[in-house]
Amino acid sequence: MKTAFLFSGQGAQYIGMGKELYDQEQVVRETFEEASDLLGYSMADLCFEENPHLNETKYTQPAILTVSTAFLRVLEQLGHLPDAAAGLSLGEYTALVASKAIQFSDAVQLVQKRGRFMSEAVPSGSGKMVAVMNTPAEVVEACCQKASAFGIVSPANYNTPQQIVIGGEVAAVEKAEALLNEAGAKRLITLNVSGPFHTALLQSASQKLNRELQTIDFHPMVIPVISNTTARIMPQEDIVDLLTAQVMSPVRFSESISTLKEMGIQQMIEIGPGKTLTGFIKKIDRSIASARVENSQTLQDTISFLGGTNGTNE
Repeated sequence: MKTAFLFSGQGAQYIGMGKELYDQEQVVRETFEEASDLLGYSMADLCFEENPHLNETKYTQPAILTVSTAFLRVLEQLGHLPDAAAGLSLGEYTALVASKAIQFSDAVQLVQKRGRFMSEAVPSGSGKMVAVMNTPAEVVEACCQKASAFGIVSPANYNTPQQIVIGGEVAAVEKAEALLNEAGAKRLITLNVSGPFHTALLQSASQKLNRELQTIDFHPMVIPVISNTTARIMPQEDIVDLLTAQVMSPVRFSESISTLKEMGIQQMIEIGPGKTLTGFIKKIDRSIASARVENSQTLQDTISFLGGTNGTNE
């Protein structure tokens, strides 16, 4: 049965993420230590101890990438390899690690810079993101188009057919909210995020990120990775261009899941903190079997789900 690995995005972080498997698995500890050596601070302290930094984008992104890669390595040691990979925004970088296109050492330093560029592009309080529930995409897009007269606003995440997130400058987003209410939208949820990512407000971050991406040695992918930006298989020669565009383009997660299914993927494993992606999968297509790896119990459940090896790796 064909399996895809899916990787968590920003917003999934919480204090204590990864702690159980850090205590249990040698490869998890080694991954945390590798990140700490490269970044110059303790990744274990950042993820496990109460602190004000974990929700700061420049720390959040390398932390989630580290946790997700560590869990990926546990599965790889047990012989569980994916047939394809995808991620939600930041998670696309872990998907590229899984595909062997980029080394973890390069990826963790790259996303630290990505996080910093994104924070600098949109100062706190200058933007807003709102989840629009149970409203057709064409209605959401039309309302954003009309509200664009008041500033930058556009769809940022097509998460499921029932949930589209819009983002942009506060005045324009609030105008879009008013138009959506007039159009019959029943439920709008303001999101507690650090910035309106995946909108045109991130243009400066995209430009800075491109310069960093030009310095990375990308290797041939051993499995296909689905691009957030196109919802299609990412061509090897387009990795830099697509990652450059991704930071200011809408995330097409719902379409990406449909693409994986078209490729013959029948089961999907969410790897990393939280269960956001498995929740999305159930809303996108209930026929797709899913599991996740977040802690000791979910690891054992996933091993059973995959019908494979059991045990730890000390």
